[in-house]
Amino acid sequence: MRFPTPLVPATLIRRYKRFLADCVLEDGREVTAHCANPGSMMGLAEPGMRIWLEPNDDPKKKLKFGWRLVEHEGGHFTGVDTSVPNRALRIALETGVVPGLTGYDSVRAEVKYGQNSRIDFLLTGAGRPDTYVEVKSVTLSRQPGLAEFPDSVTVRGTKHLGELAQMAEQGHRAVMLYLVQRTDAQAFTLAADIDPAYAAAYDLACAAGVEVLVFGTRITPDGVDLGAALPLCGTASTGRTGPCA
Repeated sequence: MRFPTPLVPATLIRRYKRFLADCVLEDGREVTAHCANPGSMMGLAEPGMRIWLEPNDDPKKKLKFGWRLVEHEGGHFTGVDTSVPNRALRIALETGVVPGLTGYDSVRAEVKYGQNSRIDFLLTGAGRPDTYVEVKSVTLSRQPGLAEFPDSVTVRGTKHLGELAQMAEQGHRAVMLYLVQRTDAQAFTLAADIDPAYAAAYDLACAAGVEVLVFGTRITPDGVDLGAALPLCGTASTGRTGPCA
């Protein structure tokens, strides 16, 4: 997935009201950017961080910049726009390059299901069970190389796991796909200490037959693409101990 407009570097002054960020461009101008991320952004919104913004000239938009990336030491990036994973994954699904999710005739987004919910992707094909795919953007990392989800309590995410479990119990294929938007991550785990209810719902969903897929991303200021599969590590707080698998 390519960014429609070339990104420009900036320095973060502060993030506030969840969806706003004051920044300084390289030419010294101070601007306010839209932050498309309702989470805590733990470790990603510290003043002074180098970030990348996408300019726009849309007269309907009050803010003329959108915050897309955080740049870390060593040339690594984290994607902070939570809409990007679905856009990138849709391209990958439609071109048949997502391991474990290939060979379907149709890829539909935002299909109604469950209790007033919409599944991120519904995959269908002749002679195959309908496949419900829920996608979560992963940006948290509290240990080098290890990505975690969630970065704050997510009642909505817990609800989605329950609905995926219902789909699996009804004979459909249900997939929880975590897309890690960090180029410095080599593995993934649940942040059970941040949201124990989500971790419990995850265990119930797995027991009901929900599959879990984890993929990294390739991120540059040019765009975001699907990366390689990442191992899933167990956590003692959820009863899944042991090495990554």
